[in-house]
Amino acid sequence: MKIGITGDTHGHIQAIRQLLTVVEPVDYWLHTGDYSQDARFLVAETMLPMLTVAGNCDKPIGIANLDEFLVLEDKRIWLTHGHRYMKDYKIEEMVWWARKLEADIVVFGHTHVPLIKWFGDTLLINPGSLVLPRGDEGPTYAVLTLQEGKKPTAKIFSL
Repeated sequence: MKIGITGDTHGHIQAIRQLLTVVEPVDYWLHTGDYSQDARFLVAETMLPMLTVAGNCDKPIGIANLDEFLVLEDKRIWLTHGHRYMKDYKIEEMVWWARKLEADIVVFGHTHVPLIKWFGDTLLINPGSLVLPRGDEGPTYAVLTLQEGKKPTAKIFSL
């Protein structure tokens, strides 16, 4: 199973359109918030399952929850924007929460900096941002590959 991951899109539908022209075929989408309503456009364009969360720039109008959990290919995934769990952008705090919440994989946003990093048995993935990147890579997204019984893999792609 391949899962496309994006977030921090901040209402820039053109960037999402560009993403859809270059991304490899995926089976599922995750959106890390900050304009969680942009996920509706992804669903309309791809007709694929999608899960999104609310970020600190999302209005509290009930479009998305702050945290979501799902199990895919025997891995427990915690999807969150991350702003409530990282003081001063310290990702080690995300690891602490992941262990407390028994998540195998944490998918988060907020920093606008792409990241794929293992902390013991916990995988952290941040796709970066399609429109307001803070890393050297420019606009980015991620693809997570899951296969039951095998170690997950993920990769960051530049737009």
